[in-house]
Amino acid sequence: MPRALLLTGDAAEELDTMYPYYRVQEGGWDVDVSSRTMRDVQLVIHEFDPNSDAYVEKNGRKLPVDVPWAEVDVERYDALIIPGGRAPEWIRVDADVRRITEHFFARDLPIALVCHGAQVPAVYGLLKGRRTACFPPITGDMENAGATVVDAPDVVDGNLVSCRGWPDMPQFGRAMMEVFSKSVNSASA
Repeated sequence: MPRALLLTGDAAEELDTMYPYYRVQEGGWDVDVSSRTMRDVQLVIHEFDPNSDAYVEKNGRKLPVDVPWAEVDVERYDALIIPGGRAPEWIRVDADVRRITEHFFARDLPIALVCHGAQVPAVYGLLKGRRTACFPPITGDMENAGATVVDAPDVVDGNLVSCRGWPDMPQFGRAMMEVFSKSVNSASA
C-alpha cells in the first residue's frame, strides 16, 4: 500500500490538513502525520469575515502525530503533503523539515502543497522555475522564490500539485490523487 507523509505543525489550517489526510486514505493510501514532537497538533479554522481585512482564526481539532520530523525515514514514503495555515511559517526553519522536503523534490516524488504550504519549499529555493498555486497574498513571496504563480484551484507541474486553499479542495483532491496514483503506477510498472 502506498504511503504519504503529511508534514505539519500547530496552527495548520483544519480543512487544508484534514481534507487531503482523508482523501489519500479514501484513495487507498496510508498517511502518517509528522510534526516536531509526538504531541497532538493544534489545528486552526480560518474564516473570512466581511468586518475584517484578513481572515479570522479560532482553534479547531487536535490531530494525532505518528512520527516526529527527526525520526522520519523518508524512504518509507511515496508522497508528501504540506498543508497551509500558519504552520508553514515556522516549520520551514527546522533542519529535518528541510531534509524531508528536499528528499521528495530531489527524487521527483509527488508533492501536494495547500495554500501557505508553498512557503516551505519556496524558502529552500525548490520552487524556482516551477508553476504553483498559493494563497493569493503570498504570491509575491512565491515569485521572489522564482516560482510562476497560477491562480487556479488545481495546478499540476510534473510531480507537484498545488492549490490556493480549502475552497479549492474538490478540484485539488482529484488532481492530487491523479498525480499520486500516476507516480505509484509508474513506479510499479
